[in-house]
Amino acid sequence: MYYYFLKRAICVLALAMCAVLSYAQGDMKLTAVHIDAGHGGHDPGAVSKDRKTYEKTLTLDISRRLASKIRERCPEVKVTMSRDKDAFVSLGGRADMANNVNANLFISIHINSAKSTSANGYSVHCLGQSSQANRDLFEFNMDICRRENSVIYMEEDYSTRYGGFEPDNPESYIFMQLLQNAHLEQSLDFAQMVSESLENGPIRCNRGISQNPFYVLWRTAMPSVLIELGFISNSEDLAALRKPEKRDEIAECLYKAFVRYKEAYDRSVSTEEIPDQVRNDSEETRNDSEETRNDSEETRNLQEPAVSKKYGTQIFAGSTLLLKSDPRFMGYTPLILRYERVYRYIIGVSENEAEAKKYFQSIIKKYPSAYLVEIEGDEVRKKR
Repeated sequence: MYYYFLKRAICVLALAMCAVLSYAQGDMKLTAVHIDAGHGGHDPGAVSKDRKTYEKTLTLDISRRLASKIRERCPEVKVTMSRDKDAFVSLGGRADMANNVNANLFISIHINSAKSTSANGYSVHCLGQSSQANRDLFEFNMDICRRENSVIYMEEDYSTRYGGFEPDNPESYIFMQLLQNAHLEQSLDFAQMVSESLENGPIRCNRGISQNPFYVLWRTAMPSVLIELGFISNSEDLAALRKPEKRDEIAECLYKAFVRYKEAYDRSVSTEEIPDQVRNDSEETRNDSEETRNDSEETRNLQEPAVSKKYGTQIFAGSTLLLKSDPRFMGYTPLILRYERVYRYIIGVSENEAEAKKYFQSIIKKYPSAYLVEIEGDEVRKKR
């Protein structure tokens, strides 16, 4: 089992590196999205108390509606689906489909269920440990994780295919921590947009955003989220989910979140350097006076906009402004660039292109989704 997960980590890293190389040949804009309708075929997913409504039916209908809206209103975006009919698809197969088409975003759609009929509302999930302090990864939301991951048991020869991964064994999830989502920041950005957009839909109770070890998210090589769109075990949520017009409202909310994320994603192609007034990183205030600008760990001494051309490696981007001392930079001192709400983090910066490429070769070992960029004035372009 240990050797399997080590091999899996190496394979996923290799896949991510291939995706980076392929991505570098194309447009930096969001051009492909993969929509994953949960369950299907002989796997009904959660079932209503009266046994008349299946999760697989609801997820397929909402997924189709979302795909149709994106195709109609964003024709430049390629939309693929794990399934467009009532068919069974393995967990690994769902992620592999998205990886094979080099999707820029993975959206997995599900319906929740609980023993208590009072539980209601929607929730959005990203890969990883809980973001809340003192919360045990193996206790919080593990009922949801076990239920969604247990689809593995419905696959033939699952013990060989998944190398001993057991959805009911907490030790299996430890290995997911060895390879955290390289796109966590972007995944959280999209999750926040989805969470906010769904508040305008028919199911108003927002159960929040959490990081959990879903196998299908672990296997994807792009920003990805899993959305639980209400509880099939709750009478009010179920009543809304059974109505076609309400499911269309939900799909519309997801579409609006997608458009919002795409706009931020596309705008990040051309960025401007963060102005001096954001140097002070205190949570209570942003003092932009000359006296308070320094290079301490509590502040960010951000460079003046460069006129000369420079080269570097972009490791990730997101809506959160991070301290330069953040452990996610692994000791590197990043150049932080901003376009509106999107921050881009670039390391290994040099005015010499050959030197920047040399840095890139070592950086990509730690950040497999990183890529080379060219910085000129207030513009950042990906190197082809």
